Amino acid sequence: MSENQLQNYDDGQGEKGWLFPYPPSRKPELIPPIALAYIGDAIYEVAVRQYLLSKSNLRPNHLHQNATSFVSAKAQSRILSYIEEELLPAEADIVRQGRNAKSSVPKNADVLEYRHATAFECLIGYLYTSGYQERLRELIVLGIQRMEQAKKEGKAQK
Repeated sequence: MSENQLQNYDDGQGEKGWLFPYPPSRKPELIPPIALAYIGDAIYEVAVRQYLLSKSNLRPNHLHQNATSFVSAKAQSRILSYIEEELLPAEADIVRQGRNAKSSVPKNADVLEYRHATAFECLIGYLYTSGYQERLRELIVLGIQRMEQAKKEGKAQK
């Protein structure tokens, strides 16, 4: 999808394809990166949970362990590195803004991983609030696929 297509994209699902009828109070470009990361974290969590429900093992403990392997700061940082080369310039700019956003880092978190995870969440939040649902799905699916591939390759090396 070109940057121009991205700017004009509307998938015809109501209010720009949002899940619920509560549009943002301002244009996504004017929403602070930390606020975009806030919604992006939730949207990504739903995507991961839906992905895990598509698998055969639905035991709660297994679901939780697998979800953590996708949604932790370390995992989100890694996923961003897997999809970064696919980002359009405007998306890369959103990632940069999210990475540079001022926020407190939890004591047990690596600062760089946390900043990259915030950048990833900011991108997801931006795509969601902008109504770019097709691109949002495309990048999340790509990230999950590459994460799963890396897990398999890691197991093969052990």
